Amino acid sequence: MFLPSQSSKTLSKNKRVQTFIPQNPDYQAVVAEKMLGNHFMNHLGFQSTVVKPGYIEGFLNIEEHHRQQIGFIHGGVIATLADLAAGFASFTLVKAGEAVVTAEMKISYLNPGIGNKAFCKGYVIKAGRMLHFAEAEIYAENKGEMVLIAKGSATYAVIVPQI
Repeated sequence: MFLPSQSSKTLSKNKRVQTFIPQNPDYQAVVAEKMLGNHFMNHLGFQSTVVKPGYIEGFLNIEEHHRQQIGFIHGGVIATLADLAAGFASFTLVKAGEAVVTAEMKISYLNPGIGNKAFCKGYVIKAGRMLHFAEAEIYAENKGEMVLIAKGSATYAVIVPQI
């Protein structure tokens, strides 16, 4: 985990990490395969570092094309990182042959995205039969310090892809 002040048991002082049992015992291999096939994620350069049931961590090395005109990490990149982390965290909990798609999403930008590396984590709050509720936190590393730059919450619909 990338935040030394947080243990694997707590996300913050008041939130307990919920333990989930994946419905697909091969979820890690399926997630890895889906990540390889996610063209936009790979175009951005996102890399996952932790994949657990209901939980994902990853990072993005920030390059010039990830920045907006002032030099901050672009809000669209930050929102994409939140969607990737929360979405793949949700995907770890579906049955074989199922997928998730974003049904709704909210992003709160808390601090400017200043730095050369962005980290994100996504975690499921509630996994239902048809909808999963998840959150994401995005951090920027600036001069060795981790700064929370955004929080996202999203709902993912569980589907059986028809293509």
